[in-house]
Amino acid sequence: MTIKEAQATVDEWINTIGIRYYNELTNTAILMEEVGEMARLMARLYGEQSFKNPDHATTAKADLADEMADVMFVLICLANQTGIDLTEALKKNLKKKTKRDAQRHANNEKLK
Repeated sequence: MTIKEAQATVDEWINTIGIRYYNELTNTAILMEEVGEMARLMARLYGEQSFKNPDHATTAKADLADEMADVMFVLICLANQTGIDLTEALKKNLKKKTKRDAQRHANNEKLK
């Protein structure tokens, strides 16, 4: 699925099953909540925190994938609501980073 297709799919889902978009401020708050849920799992899977219930570790990777998808879904909702073409936005962002960081990372001793 391309980014453009994802934006269209989410829009169709919102307008049929979801009834309508939440307002932009509500979706921004939901996005922060979803990022927090993803961060919690990252801290336990790849960081130094442990799971309160060790049994949760067995499903954590699937949970992480689901949380990442939740983040993408809400971000796509916000893009749709604000008229942002995420494909074009990502292309422009990568071009900016390429120009800005052309030598930066290659010369970073911390990355060697």
